[in-house]
Amino acid sequence: MAGVSQPTVSRALRGSPSVSEETRKRIEAIAHQLNYKVDKNASNLRSQHSNTLALLFFEDPSPDDSQINPFFLSMIGSITRSCATRGYDLLISFQQFSEDWHTEYEDSRKADGIILLGYGDYEAYRGRLEQLVAQGTHFVLWGSSKDGQPGVTVGCDNAQGGFDATSHLADAGRRRIAFLGDASSHYPEFLARWRGYCRALEAHGLARDDGLLASALSNEDDGEAAVRTLLAKGARFDAVLAASDLIAVGAMRALQAAGLEVPRDVAIVGFDDIPAARLTRPPLSSVVQDTRAAGELLVDTLIRQITGKPAADAILPVQLVVRESSAGA
Repeated sequence: MAGVSQPTVSRALRGSPSVSEETRKRIEAIAHQLNYKVDKNASNLRSQHSNTLALLFFEDPSPDDSQINPFFLSMIGSITRSCATRGYDLLISFQQFSEDWHTEYEDSRKADGIILLGYGDYEAYRGRLEQLVAQGTHFVLWGSSKDGQPGVTVGCDNAQGGFDATSHLADAGRRRIAFLGDASSHYPEFLARWRGYCRALEAHGLARDDGLLASALSNEDDGEAAVRTLLAKGARFDAVLAASDLIAVGAMRALQAAGLEVPRDVAIVGFDDIPAARLTRPPLSSVVQDTRAAGELLVDTLIRQITGKPAADAILPVQLVVRESSAGA
């Protein structure tokens, strides 16, 4: 009906620039008249692409039974919208670290590429990333970019966030600022926040006291236990920078149980700005990561790999939101 070859029709219906605008519109009109729809499965089989991206969550201690960090849940909407805009379906899967997820998706062609959120102990996780690189799997990781890290990473400026939060507390007159989080290579995002914290102390003429570092993973119980440890050993501190909001919530609970008022006695700032940060009493100051921009950049970076375009690590800016837990401190 269009008077052109089958390949021309195929190119026109997938929006190829090799077909003129006039011809494309004529073919689209005829397709609409005939109620013709492209067979997506047949098209994917021919092109060896599934037009699907996989979003893998990994088990993480959480306040509920989801075992998914609430910060990552806030990214789902942005990632889903970005996939839809780019014409990709999204497969969401929850994984345990013991499973062979690093081979399953490469072998089964379930997806053209993988977005990885959450990884627990990075030193234990790194080997899986190296296997993905060796297999030629397209993937992008949300995390802290570092030299020699396998694959492509998108993350926020963790060091700047740690610096800004600590500077805020120091500018408010706090001189004994504790850090709650695992400041080791096993948790590179926390380590970067710790380094920003140390840089801010130096910039404000405050001596670093390693006695005010309390190890904690990203959950409320660890935050509560970290503060109890500091109090039990008689540590003096008038402020806390928590490496995540979940740690901060637990820390606030421990401080209040010890009869200390936030922020009068101890000011506190968290990191991530999860929804619960606005619901604590008092509301929690926090470093905001732009989850909308993060989701869009993760999808764009992955699709660039899939389509053979260059893709590089990216760092997004952060913003400190001051609420009552440190306001007027």
